Amino acid sequence: MKTPADPAATPAEPARASRRSAAETRADAGGPAAGAKAPGGARERRQRVQSAQTGMAVLKGLARLGGRASLTGLAAHVGESPAKVHRYLVSLIEEGLVAQDAGTQQYALGAQALLIGVAAMRQADPVRLAEPALVRLREKLEVTTFVAVMGNKGPTIIRFEEPGLPVTMNVRVGSVMSLLWSATGRAFLAWLDDARVLAQAAEELADAAPALRAQLDADDPVGRLRADVRTAHCATVKDTNLKGISAVSAPVFDHTGRLCAVLTALGATGGFDASPDGPIAVALRSEAAAASAQLGYVGNGG
Repeated sequence: MKTPADPAATPAEPARASRRSAAETRADAGGPAAGAKAPGGARERRQRVQSAQTGMAVLKGLARLGGRASLTGLAAHVGESPAKVHRYLVSLIEEGLVAQDAGTQQYALGAQALLIGVAAMRQADPVRLAEPALVRLREKLEVTTFVAVMGNKGPTIIRFEEPGLPVTMNVRVGSVMSLLWSATGRAFLAWLDDARVLAQAAEELADAAPALRAQLDADDPVGRLRADVRTAHCATVKDTNLKGISAVSAPVFDHTGRLCAVLTALGATGGFDASPDGPIAVALRSEAAAASAQLGYVGNGG
């Protein structure tokens, strides 16, 4: 014998179905389903991330302005209102990342920011930073690339990369390059105001064959060469010292603005574009600028 359904329970089934349907409809429409958490948590996380990004933009802007700036100058640099930048500066001051001069009211990098900078500089090695750049240049340009630093005897090759070609340029670690007749040396000569370097260049000029000296300006050979390299922001040679060999070099600067290394690409003249505006020079300048930025350099290398 069947038990009759409870008449009081029967209307509840459609009601529950109606509630489920409404919840599903809200979920399909992007609204919160029954039991789902409100999107406030995700929104708060996004706001925290955006807040951190803005704070870092203010801190980096202060660093790029030389570590000291007025509120209006800093706000203009980061593209935010002075009121908004001031709120972030207050927080950065509380963390010791920024300090304010009581006299001038300008903002400067604080003690904690300086500690971070010192730690970064201790691990900044131009040769280590140049190694991946050499690989990228080799793969992109299919030319021999190397990084050189100024040694006791002159520009000295420290690392090099060779392309997988049947014929490559013979480059050796420890090789010392000419200041006047190599692209690498010319880059060092252009950006190092060092009496020893200038004296070495004068010796090379005096010992050079007439054909080599004729490639330089007659009135001011070293001065004109330095100016031309700095204007192009790279040094180039084409069949200068060795027939059939061309090269392009670009400078790497440290956080003080001093030249600390030079990136060079070289290859056989026939298939090597050594022009200052060519793809090789453009790629070299880009990699050298990236390495300089990693070392804390914020100038233009002029």
